Amino acid sequence: MNKLLLQPATKPLLFLLCLAPLAWLVAGAVANTLGANPAEALIRASGDWTLRFVCIVLAVTPLRQATGWSALARLRRMLGLFAFFYGLLHFLCFAWLDMGFDLPAIVRDIAKRPFILVGSAALLLMLPLAATSFNRAIKALGAARWQALHRAVYATALLGLLHFFWMRAGKNDFAEVAVYAAVLAVLLGWRLWRRLAPSARATSAAR
Repeated sequence: MNKLLLQPATKPLLFLLCLAPLAWLVAGAVANTLGANPAEALIRASGDWTLRFVCIVLAVTPLRQATGWSALARLRRMLGLFAFFYGLLHFLCFAWLDMGFDLPAIVRDIAKRPFILVGSAALLLMLPLAATSFNRAIKALGAARWQALHRAVYATALLGLLHFFWMRAGKNDFAEVAVYAAVLAVLLGWRLWRRLAPSARATSAAR
């Protein structure tokens, strides 16, 4: 699997695969197959794909360590950038299709509705992560500071989940929210366990 992941064609194929949701949305908009409310469909679908890509990014490290597929690490940057891309697309769809790019109205809506506020906060947290996802930024920041900065992805994931929860709360529909919550609980819980396990072993050995 590592040999396959290291093939030169892997990244271009992944790039095209990551663009597939956008292609599906554009095709649906052109063919008018997005349902009775195409604007809402575009906003919701772009938001769903943002959360999905955040989950995929968080799954890379556990999967890499569980399987030994170390070459997965070279794909994480692209996946993270696509998470930001779909998050930005989600916000732009809201700003255009819901608000007509009326900046004062957008600011008022963000301040008035908590689920939009936390969604906007999640997108703002993703901005420095996307801006520093390049080798020059890693060298400029230093590995330790870069890693500390990119731990903000955990807060981004939780804010994104809260945004989704509050958005669905109006319709009292939490089934899909529960799925994302379970996935994130596993991915973040695994990281917490990995961080606490060495301390627990050291304490046990000292006894």
